[in-house]
Amino acid sequence: MKKLQLFDKIVFVFNAIAATLLLLSFILPYVPPKAFSYLSVLSLSVPLLIILNVLFLFYWLLKLKRQLFLSFSILFIGYLFYGSLYKFSSSKNIDNENDIKVMNFNVRLFNLYEWIKEKDVDVKIVNFIKSEAPDILCIQEYHPDSTIDFSFFKYKFEELSGSRTRHGQVIFSKYPIINSGSIEFPNTANNAIFVDIVKDKDTLRVYNIHLESLKIDTDVEKLKEEGSERLFKLAGSTFKRQQFQSELFLLHKSQCKYKIIICGDFNNTAYSYVYRKIKGDLNDTFKEAGNGFGRTYDFKFFPVRIDFIFADDAFIVNKFKTFDEHLSDHYPIMTSLGLDE
Repeated sequence: MKKLQLFDKIVFVFNAIAATLLLLSFILPYVPPKAFSYLSVLSLSVPLLIILNVLFLFYWLLKLKRQLFLSFSILFIGYLFYGSLYKFSSSKNIDNENDIKVMNFNVRLFNLYEWIKEKDVDVKIVNFIKSEAPDILCIQEYHPDSTIDFSFFKYKFEELSGSRTRHGQVIFSKYPIINSGSIEFPNTANNAIFVDIVKDKDTLRVYNIHLESLKIDTDVEKLKEEGSERLFKLAGSTFKRQQFQSELFLLHKSQCKYKIIICGDFNNTAYSYVYRKIKGDLNDTFKEAGNGFGRTYDFKFFPVRIDFIFADDAFIVNKFKTFDEHLSDHYPIMTSLGLDE
């Protein structure tokens, strides 16, 4: 440190802050938000902290300074525990006509309030889904309308709320649904629904979860208008609710005797407490067969993955894709699952 020039000393101070925050974030999946709500907010910034530490690492590498070992060590620890933020091309890209294609998509009410300044977004969403032909489709922020035609699915289960604008979650299936239900989350429009479907000789349980939203506008100018203290309080309160909602869900899931697929918009990242608890010993299909950053939310500053599809070990994850269609503030994801005979 003594041999560094003044500018490099300043850079190293910021490097140390970013490295410390990233190291601190590694314990967040094990810390209940109800105990440390402010600390849990840090989980949202993990992708940014990783990118910053990579940049600091390259800065010191180009200067051939031993300070590079700070970020290198922290990034290496993170890789051992959580894997890479960016996944290079996966070797899993297997086509099998017997696979179950599962899609998850938060459609943002099919652009009901014209957030996207484009015509017929609702029709484009339906046409996109029809062209990709998933066997099971989980939608969050679903809004039924006469112009929205999903008749190419034979079966569905929906749970809606709201007096003026009916909205909620829905699961469409090309396989028969023999049982269905809802897990109500108190004092919110969010909830989880489930269906039991029959494919050949197997009965499968599919969950569709929508956890509490932060309700923060990600527009740069509007973010500037929000006070940092208010943002922290809002995020902390939201993560407490998410923990409670995940506990209600896990209680229900523990009584399931079937093979399980979980889809949903968690409104939180893969570095969060609720992600770790809900995932449990299931497989994250993006980690098994995806590539790239896997971003699922339209956030301008850095890639954010808050939508997930999990599957238990009875399934072989043969494919995963994050689509680039900008038809909502979320991007659709789809996986192909084979049943382990």
